[in-house]
Amino acid sequence: MGKRIIKEIISWILVFGIAIILALLIERFVIFQVQVPTGSMENTIMTGDKVVTFRLSYLFSDPKRGDIVVFPFPDNEKDDYIKRIIGIGGDIIEIKDGILYINNEQVTEDYLLEPMIEQDFGPIEVPDGCYFMMGDNRNTSKDSRVWDNKFVKKEKIKGKAILKYPNFKWLNK
Repeated sequence: MGKRIIKEIISWILVFGIAIILALLIERFVIFQVQVPTGSMENTIMTGDKVVTFRLSYLFSDPKRGDIVVFPFPDNEKDDYIKRIIGIGGDIIEIKDGILYINNEQVTEDYLLEPMIEQDFGPIEVPDGCYFMMGDNRNTSKDSRVWDNKFVKKEKIKGKAILKYPNFKWLNK
């Protein structure tokens, strides 16, 4: 009976060990979680919300306008940012009287928290292989409009946001 118990314990240790290794591999190579520290993406993603990001989203395709992505801040790559892709390579981005234009066409953005106060920006052309990023809370977002390095290269995008959930503070107690 003692050998059977030892075998059972070893089998459970192996199961938990494999589960932990798989979880670590999935977190390292497939998905990861970020917590949003600012209100730059409100009302789409609220301050403190957690976002699950899929690392393999752009393995076989290019990022699309409107995708919400995580990337290192172009002016200081030790910080990760989460923003919406507004412009893709070849696009001309311009803001006139608080209205966004892409390639001289007005863009309707029903996800914005409020109309932009900023009156004018651009025009600026997005280089090939790069993306122009903006937060959904345009009046508080520090994004491509104010960065020294205005664009994010495709290879710098860490993943696409696929799921958000609130920070349940009662779980952290």
